[in-house]
Amino acid sequence: MRLDFIPGTMCDERLWGKLAPLLPADAEPNFVPLHTARTRARMRSLIAAHTAPRANLVAFSMGAYLALEHTLAHPERVASLVLICGSARGLREEEKERRQRTMAALEKHAFAGMPPSQLRGFLHPSNVDDASIAGVIQQMSLDLGKETMLAQFGASMERPDLMERLRELRCPVMIVGSEDDAMVRADDLRAMVAALDGSPRATLHLIQGSGHMVPLEAPAPLADCLRGFLDGAPPTTNAA
Repeated sequence: MRLDFIPGTMCDERLWGKLAPLLPADAEPNFVPLHTARTRARMRSLIAAHTAPRANLVAFSMGAYLALEHTLAHPERVASLVLICGSARGLREEEKERRQRTMAALEKHAFAGMPPSQLRGFLHPSNVDDASIAGVIQQMSLDLGKETMLAQFGASMERPDLMERLRELRCPVMIVGSEDDAMVRADDLRAMVAALDGSPRATLHLIQGSGHMVPLEAPAPLADCLRGFLDGAPPTTNAA
């Protein structure tokens, strides 16, 4: 079964590095190179070009919002949808303000990767000092660089509230998050599942001991969730 993975802000396929070995034996992961896009239109076209004609989408954070947009725009192209730590409500006002401050600072100063204070906000307290988690996030940040951060922040800042449109979804949907995610409220995810009551299969899993970066912080529980969900998902071809 082909799975199309869509990363979040300042992430590439390394986001899925801990999860990939835990996927079912028949899984064929494909990683959408979202980090190469510099505009919202390019992000949309990359998702369209790099996913299967009837895709099983697995998407994280900003990528989850974009995957939801893609599914609403092209329902015939999505067989199943997994949204990890992504809200249909878009960014909260305080997050927009934080990003605007970050962009203003980046315009004036050299980029040295994600500040430790910001990194702590993404992680569960028990994972802040885990180099296998924090180190991967920091290295992705350094490798992708200042221009990618500015482009992604600018392109994805405005995210219309899609909550009312969730009822349009007709494919199976799984939403994954954490009570301890400081970026995406668990209550938003509960509201999304409630709005999906017309879906043939809508489920919510809140993983313990993780912050926002669930694919890196909790790969084994996430793999278990995926395995159970995909057992009932339609197979897809490898054609792109």
